[in-house]
Amino acid sequence: MGSLPSPAFPDAAAKHSLDESSHIDESALTTLFKSQQSHLNFFFEHIDHSQTLAFTRALLNATGTVFFTGVGKSGFVAHKISQTLVSLGIRSAFLSPVDALHGDIGILTERDVLVLLSKSGATEELLHLVPCARAKGALLIALTSVEGNALAAACDMAVHLPLQRELCPFNLAPVTSTAIQMVFGDTVAIALMEARNLTKEEYAANHPAGKIGKSLIFKVKDVMRKQDDLPICRESDLIMDQLVELTSKGCGCLLVIDDRYRLIGTFTDGDLRRTLRASGEAIFKLTVGKMCNRNPRIIGPEAMAVQAMKKMEAPPSPVQFLPVINDENILIGIVTLHGLVSAGL
Repeated sequence: MGSLPSPAFPDAAAKHSLDESSHIDESALTTLFKSQQSHLNFFFEHIDHSQTLAFTRALLNATGTVFFTGVGKSGFVAHKISQTLVSLGIRSAFLSPVDALHGDIGILTERDVLVLLSKSGATEELLHLVPCARAKGALLIALTSVEGNALAAACDMAVHLPLQRELCPFNLAPVTSTAIQMVFGDTVAIALMEARNLTKEEYAANHPAGKIGKSLIFKVKDVMRKQDDLPICRESDLIMDQLVELTSKGCGCLLVIDDRYRLIGTFTDGDLRRTLRASGEAIFKLTVGKMCNRNPRIIGPEAMAVQAMKKMEAPPSPVQFLPVINDENILIGIVTLHGLVSAGL
């Protein structure tokens, strides 16, 4: 069986020649960024806010789903804007114009809004989609950047996104037009967020796996160790008899309790080292209760996990754990810095 031919890479001399001819300096790069800034400023200075307001209200008052569609780069932007709305708790989805013409348009109803993104407003796939979507009774809204285009004329509503020119030297690559589409869509999304009075807690509920969601959702009781995982001992126990308990649970401490499971104090591996240096062989006769910290930092199970982390890092010196105590001072768990970090906080 023959082997596949190797890819044709330029030889070293050709590569060296390419490196010498390919160059961009800081001045040229700075000029490009300033030009893009100027093009974006043109958009902000010329956007019709009355059109934008009508568009935003149409989305806010939609009783069904807000669908976005587009082809090519505009399609990617349409998908992103839709996902932003979903993350804010707004029913939205991306509808592929090609797939829509082959069955997916069945998802559209008269309660829905269909937003069509196109720089030119002459995208054939979208123009073919319009009469079919209108037959389903959906509200059609065009977002375009060329005046007097066919798509804007065919839809129920149109928003003109002013475009001075593309940053591309040939005025072809859609790098500025897609930027203003994204800025427009995301700004409207935040306007909808404010109009719907979305709370931080509601936003977090839509992002349970992310750091934002975890910091607003997770409570201490969700991330603490419980029961058999707790490194507990009695105050009358000898320190040397509790070394296995101190080191085997991975918490770096002992939680000293009484017969009713009420917390008396904590004894850390740091306390062990200090006691050993100060007492020498006398440590064999010392009890945990005699050397433990009887005023440790504690936290309740209903506190937010992010508050536990802040409490651990608070002055005068950071700690690696917090005993979790209920209202009756009963030990019910322990939350560790390692556990919080592992949970993504």
